[in-house]
Amino acid sequence: MTYVWVIVSAMLMIAAVLTTIRVLRGPTTLDRLVALDTVIALCMCGLGAWAAYSRDSTVVPAIVALSLVSFVGSVAIARFRVRDDET
Repeated sequence: MTYVWVIVSAMLMIAAVLTTIRVLRGPTTLDRLVALDTVIALCMCGLGAWAAYSRDSTVVPAIVALSLVSFVGSVAIARFRVRDDET
């Protein structure tokens, strides 16, 4: 089980680093916002993996709260985003 935990955490860290690069280098704001939403999804996956590894279910409300905040943020960004060519 420890090997699986190490592999999962390494894969999540690699995905987080690649997504952070996209946040920093994204050509448009929409690319950056989608990458930031992906980082939040990776955090939720990491919390879920930790909950499965430690067999601790107290993390589940944090995952639900993070998913709700992420959803509301994505909807708000999609609704009120200003285009890049308009300044």
